[in-house]
Amino acid sequence: MEKRKIALLFGGCSPEYGISLQSAYSVITHLDNTKYDPVLLGIAKSGEWFCFSGPPDRIRDDTWDDPAYCQRAVISPDRKVHGVLVFSPAGIRTVRLDAAMPVLHGRNGEDGTVQGLLELAGIPVAGCGTLASALCMDKDKAHKIVSLAGVRVPRAFTIKNGPDIEAPLEMARAIGYPLFVKPVKAGSSYGITKIVSESELSAAVKLALEYDDEVIIEESIPGFEVGCSVLGNDDLITGAVDEIELGSDASPNSFFDYDEKYFRATARIHVPARISGQKAGEIKDRAKIIYKALGCTGFARVDMFLTPEGGIVFNEVNTIPGFTANSRFTNMLRAGGMTFEQVIDKVIELAVRV
Repeated sequence: MEKRKIALLFGGCSPEYGISLQSAYSVITHLDNTKYDPVLLGIAKSGEWFCFSGPPDRIRDDTWDDPAYCQRAVISPDRKVHGVLVFSPAGIRTVRLDAAMPVLHGRNGEDGTVQGLLELAGIPVAGCGTLASALCMDKDKAHKIVSLAGVRVPRAFTIKNGPDIEAPLEMARAIGYPLFVKPVKAGSSYGITKIVSESELSAAVKLALEYDDEVIIEESIPGFEVGCSVLGNDDLITGAVDEIELGSDASPNSFFDYDEKYFRATARIHVPARISGQKAGEIKDRAKIIYKALGCTGFARVDMFLTPEGGIVFNEVNTIPGFTANSRFTNMLRAGGMTFEQVIDKVIELAVRV
């Protein structure tokens, strides 16, 4: 059987560029090369696109952007091309694609921009499409839609970049401290602060505005965070529910931030979560409702909170979660019986089958 040509997009103009490199390296080194012929498309921090032909280790080590291994390339929006234009000294060559898998995190990769380009070109996308990607990246709009689907969300309000801090102070008092201050559109906990008093609000808003021009300020939900990996378009597969446990010596301002996500400073991840089978089933069902309400396809990780009373509260959906062999997304599916290789294969299969 002829191999399918699959573009893997990595890097990108995003603070999460480095995380993308680690995810892409893991996908490339676990891809079934008997079924797929990968086309590696690297996006430099400057926004330049390249077709990369070097060893995967250079992606992991961020030494991939080397003229010896790179040729300028772009996705053509022309549906007749249905793929990539690669610019070489010998001229322009075209590479027709069967599908593309963005392994990009955050802005300009996970927010619907790249997905829109691929859909315009008629290239099947492995993962969520344009609308779902954009909605899930926007915390405010995602919360509004999920609330309409009958799932509880944190009380929150948004503010735009501007000089007036009085209105946010009053709305924050109405919700009550502690609060989370977040960029509306950012990932990996960049720009997020947990505040416990009014005196911290102004600095937290200023930090969040470094990552987006809109900020969401939301209540802190008591309890702990749980996650659920979802695979599928119509018939959905869920992995085991996981649980985030912060260290016992964590300060009142602590949360599952960037350092905890990627370096596990004090946090531990329990897979499966230390909850009853019945409650885990409820969380999985709620994850499916959220996934479908936001129009997700392919795969995503749905994050929620579990309160001390057993309530389930929506947090966010990551449409391109960390994608290494040891990421939360893959660990949950592994606990559910799928290997990392099988997960990658299923993600691509869901795209090319459409």
